[in-house]
Amino acid sequence: MSIKINVPPIKSQGIKTKLVPWIKSIIPADVNGTWIEPFMGTGAVAFNVAPERALLCDTNPHLINFYTGIASGSITPEKVKAFLEREGEQLLAQGEAHYYFIRERFNAEQAPLDFLFLNRAGFNGMIRFNRKGGFNIPFCRKPQRFAQSYVTKITNQVAWVSKLIKAKQFTFKCQDFNATLAEASPSDMIYCDPPYIDRHVDYYNGWNDAQERELFAKLSAFSGKFILSTWHHNDYRENDYIKALWSQHKVLTREHFYHVGGKEANRSPMIEALITNFNALPETDAPTPMQYSLFATPTIKKPQ
Repeated sequence: MSIKINVPPIKSQGIKTKLVPWIKSIIPADVNGTWIEPFMGTGAVAFNVAPERALLCDTNPHLINFYTGIASGSITPEKVKAFLEREGEQLLAQGEAHYYFIRERFNAEQAPLDFLFLNRAGFNGMIRFNRKGGFNIPFCRKPQRFAQSYVTKITNQVAWVSKLIKAKQFTFKCQDFNATLAEASPSDMIYCDPPYIDRHVDYYNGWNDAQERELFAKLSAFSGKFILSTWHHNDYRENDYIKALWSQHKVLTREHFYHVGGKEANRSPMIEALITNFNALPETDAPTPMQYSLFATPTIKKPQ
């Protein structure tokens, strides 16, 4: 029996929607504390896991402001629908000039609904900021982007998240992973989806060697349970931190295809890894995740 997965209203590169069934399948049944995410991103995992209590954090204030707005009731499905219809009409009439008008307004005022608009009208659903914190993704060149069916789809996504948040005890905080991990207790379940080392930087969520090692040290010392998502290897290279650090824990892997990048040549399969500090049972309704041999060398293609 397949698991129904809902898509959140915010999109991003590397969104974990398609990996949610795998992640859900290995969560221990005896976890009764708070679900904690130091890197909540779009919220796709937490919203689909739907725990009773969750602490969802990120260093990107715009993600936190958007979901905090839903939690407080200042952002409602009705407001989202009216906003996107209005701005969508302007986009259709003015084309990309209106997109850049909204982008300039957002960078000045940082309104959550402008962030949603840019996220859904920007190139390839990317979230990226310059060194000054300004959103800098170009227009996707689709003036008809906010057709009625698309607005309805986004409105329904907001309605789903709104209903979920109000039914649960979800807390959202803009803070770094160290502050979030400091709030965890042994009964809690930590899920970490940090920016993939050596692969992604958006300046709000940049990531480097020191941070990867610090996260490893903190999770290794945690007396409760954790799951961490990262990349294992692709056709051209492997994640050296798997052997150097994470192999001290349990490593599950699976192939996943990311539809990111401006050129089709850049859209290639990657072997994803889930790192845990407990014995994980494989899901029953999908292929069993392979246990990758850390002493074997993956087949790596040379760049053409």
